[in-house]
Amino acid sequence: MRRREVLIGAALVPALAALPGMLMSGGIAPAEAEAGKAGKESPFDAQTVRQLARELATQPYAASDRSLPSELDKLSYDDYRNIRFNADQALWRGEDSKFQVQLLHRGFLFRDKVDIHLVDGGKAQLLPYNPNMFRFEHGLKAPDPKLDLGFSGFRLHSPINRPDYFDEVAVFQGASYFRAIGKGQGYGTSARGLSIKTGDSGGEEFPIFKAFWIEKPQPGVDSVVVHALLDSPSAAAAHRFTIRPGDSTLITVEMTLYPRVDVDQVGIGSLTSMFMFGPNDREGVDDFRPMVCDANGLSILTGTGERLWRPLSNPSRLQISSFASTNMRGFGLMQRQRSFFDYQDLEARYEKRPSVWVEPIGDWGDGAVILVEIPTPEEVHDNIVAFWRPKEPLRKGREYYSTYRLHWGWDGPDKADIGRFGATRVGGTDERRLFVLDVVGDKVKGLSPEGLSAPVTASKGKVSDIVLRPNPDIQGWRISFNFEPQGADLSEMRAEFLRGEEKLAETWVYRWTA
Repeated sequence: MRRREVLIGAALVPALAALPGMLMSGGIAPAEAEAGKAGKESPFDAQTVRQLARELATQPYAASDRSLPSELDKLSYDDYRNIRFNADQALWRGEDSKFQVQLLHRGFLFRDKVDIHLVDGGKAQLLPYNPNMFRFEHGLKAPDPKLDLGFSGFRLHSPINRPDYFDEVAVFQGASYFRAIGKGQGYGTSARGLSIKTGDSGGEEFPIFKAFWIEKPQPGVDSVVVHALLDSPSAAAAHRFTIRPGDSTLITVEMTLYPRVDVDQVGIGSLTSMFMFGPNDREGVDDFRPMVCDANGLSILTGTGERLWRPLSNPSRLQISSFASTNMRGFGLMQRQRSFFDYQDLEARYEKRPSVWVEPIGDWGDGAVILVEIPTPEEVHDNIVAFWRPKEPLRKGREYYSTYRLHWGWDGPDKADIGRFGATRVGGTDERRLFVLDVVGDKVKGLSPEGLSAPVTASKGKVSDIVLRPNPDIQGWRISFNFEPQGADLSEMRAEFLRGEEKLAETWVYRWTA
């Protein structure tokens, strides 16, 4: 557990998002199931958490319990690392199951009390806290076993790299953050259950998962189902996660949302990542590594079928970009540079961070993919957020459904026969910037130069000296051009790779700032 792996889920960086979904009519029904008490079973079915969320939304918001005993109240990062779960007490350990669950202790940045229930045979039982589940190392004092501390989250383990070892494949901890990895990967980009008012001048609202229900999988089943109850001042929600680890780990998210108030800055499919510097953005960088990032670009598949590629940057001031679409087909924060030599970092191994793709299930209607780029001087802080924002606000007292699938792996699920933009490199002077773009993929291999073109446009400033040439070392092509700002502070750029009118590659889009 590295420092950034702890910080990433602790809601340190704002995120923007929005919620699409189908508006449903109907009144608010009272909950028919209790959250459960330790040692007692309560009925549980597919409607239980939804009923709890519906009822919760009719009540005034109450903040979660963040109080901790003195021995846990002011833990440092290093102290928190000294609290370790006893792996031999993992749920379902030694049973005929492809999954194990380890619990996460409260402390440090993770103060919210989270209740965790186990579901088996249509019955739910609250898992009681016991300090004996954990090792308190290097002189750290264990809390009083009589205290009902609850947990801060949990880790899911499954043997995806080799059959005799249960790898950590997903973790839910901190606000409504969760992460996953595919085979052979390490943690990077995170997702969130919901984000509200991110970037708002009045301050962001951070919803939290206040309780989980983990269904015990049947022997031999390759997926596990987790339910979560989310709460915030503006809304309550019920989530159902179906998690299937593998070469790419898939998490299907079903969310039912109940606004307490009218909300126009609410979101779904929020992804949070880190981009510190790369070959397109090395302003003021003094570092032996060529690139430091969890993701190097935003990929979008619009409702019209257009594919966009937007390289990320670490701006000098907050930047928000909007990509409008109707029935958007997907978006993701992608890590495309997959060689060790792209990063030269033996510890972080950024080339092994997952790309995360959001695949809508159903019609998401009108809205926009929003990209937020936040200045950061350090790689421990997430500064990149991408999400979908609907055109219409959500209304108090109504019920909204939304379903999507998250793909965590080496690439997204879109395997269209079209070229892709690889590295974007930028250099030169303030008065004249040189852009160099690589285009790769089977679609562009071995092409004759006859009829090829690479039109480049900019909303401000001047583009000149566009050159398109083959690059045999990447079995692709290179597009280069000069850009003169001519006094502009910001310019929106766009580049295409064409054969006549035929698009041979996705569209490159970029925001240049002075």
